[in-house]
Amino acid sequence: MTRANYLGTLTVCVAAAMCEGFDIQAAGLAAGGIKQAFAPAAGQMGLFFAAANLGLMLGALAGGRLADRVGRRPVLMVSILAFSVCSLLTAGAWDIATLTLARLATGLGLGGAMPNLIALAADVSGRRSRNASIGLAYVGMPLGGGIASLIALGLPLSAWRMFFVIGGVAPLVLAALIAVFLKQSEGQSTGGRQAGPISDLFAHGLLARTLVLWAGSLAVALILHLVLNWMPLLLQGKGVAKTVATAAQLGFNLIGAGGALLAGIGLDTRWRGFSLAGALVAVPLAVLALAQGPSAPVPVAAAAALLGAGILAQAVILYGVAGDAYPETIRGTGMGAVVGSSRVGSLAGPSVAGALLAAGRTPTEVLTSLLPVVVAAAACLVWLSWRSKTAPVPA
Repeated sequence: MTRANYLGTLTVCVAAAMCEGFDIQAAGLAAGGIKQAFAPAAGQMGLFFAAANLGLMLGALAGGRLADRVGRRPVLMVSILAFSVCSLLTAGAWDIATLTLARLATGLGLGGAMPNLIALAADVSGRRSRNASIGLAYVGMPLGGGIASLIALGLPLSAWRMFFVIGGVAPLVLAALIAVFLKQSEGQSTGGRQAGPISDLFAHGLLARTLVLWAGSLAVALILHLVLNWMPLLLQGKGVAKTVATAAQLGFNLIGAGGALLAGIGLDTRWRGFSLAGALVAVPLAVLALAQGPSAPVPVAAAAALLGAGILAQAVILYGVAGDAYPETIRGTGMGAVVGSSRVGSLAGPSVAGALLAAGRTPTEVLTSLLPVVVAAAACLVWLSWRSKTAPVPA
């Protein structure tokens, strides 16, 4: 693969991840307008938020498997097209029921894209730059979320449908770019190569690695999505001003993107151990600082930025290990399963926070309750990093 094709493929992967990040953030930003338009019950809003995550989980499992059978490029293109059409349908929803169904369908399309864009980034990169490429692709998610937040600053509540119009039009352009410019990378073509059975995820010494990857991705996603959904409200519950809480959320996304990219680059250099240690130490320190620290703007913003950098770096490390963990014949299937398990965490995280608050826990207690999950995620990362050095992946 030429350098131009390599850069073109990575650009498409980053853009696809930005579409997902935009969509995830847009749902929360549109919630106020949706309440104003349809006056849904609390349970109906909960289903609206859960529908896309359920679709993302199912789409990731199916999309990763299909990619190993027919190739990454066609599955990625179809997934992006399906996401685009369903997002536009969401903009035309006439009640909360049709809105929820459209979000489920949107999630199915977008879910098929995520494991393939990560697998593509791994496929087109040499081993010396694989983690940096995966990190670059993954940082598209927080960048897309940041763009959605910036757009929200200029939109009134009544214009909530615009989020889904923008989220539907942009992927149409991306699908056209995929069709024209994205070339099949080495190992993607199904000609002469048959996709391995799903049982290969647990064979050839991969059983423990697969299970720990699933556990780690679930734990990291639980922390990430709890913070994405609840951090502004939790900070305000501690007495932090709304403007400061909003700025902290933006810093979480933008500084987090930079941290994720640096972690990916560091993993491909002699600073690998430092990148891993930094990501592991940053998260518990930031959680404690947000929970127990002062409510002044600078400490809050610094802790939120540190948490974003640490947790997104951990996600990149996990996906980097997953990209190396499986041979090409089952890489899409393996990535789909890892992304699917992360969706379980993304569903559980916001629900856990809501349940704790409903039970009378304070914002500080909700944040400190994350620490056992933080320790579990760190243990998975340490084991996976050690295992990737001591047990090479079978060809």
